[in-house]
Amino acid sequence: MGDEPLHIMIAEARFYEDVADELVRGAVAVLEAAGATHERIPVPGAFEIPTAISMALRSREFYAGEKRFDGYLALGCVIRGETSHYDYVCRESARALQALAREYSLALGYGILTVENLDQAWKRAATDKKNKGADAARACLRMIEVKRHFRLYPR
Repeated sequence: MGDEPLHIMIAEARFYEDVADELVRGAVAVLEAAGATHERIPVPGAFEIPTAISMALRSREFYAGEKRFDGYLALGCVIRGETSHYDYVCRESARALQALAREYSLALGYGILTVENLDQAWKRAATDKKNKGADAARACLRMIEVKRHFRLYPR
């Protein structure tokens, strides 16, 4: 492996834009402190995040010589509403991300908030509180180390 910095894909659900921006702010601070670069890929909502990551993985088949991503961050927010839509989005996005991580041995940081209301979202997104974007970035960086331990280099 060369001396190139780690390059991380941030798949960000934009449905709750202000919450997403705060999650990204925390994640980027962690990545930059580690010397990593990143690329933000906005998608409409949490349900679309696994597909965006899958597209990035498929692009390797077509552009094998290009540098791709060393790790992936899934950031977004799903707030319970009056219907069962919340349950489907939460369950299916988490299930699909876990399936991708297992199948491709991805270094994946999961930062999709699943909350009851906007107040709970802000308690988990604010950079001066629990910022789960930063936690997801730390998890991603740690999983890259685990991949290296097992010689599953991301490039």
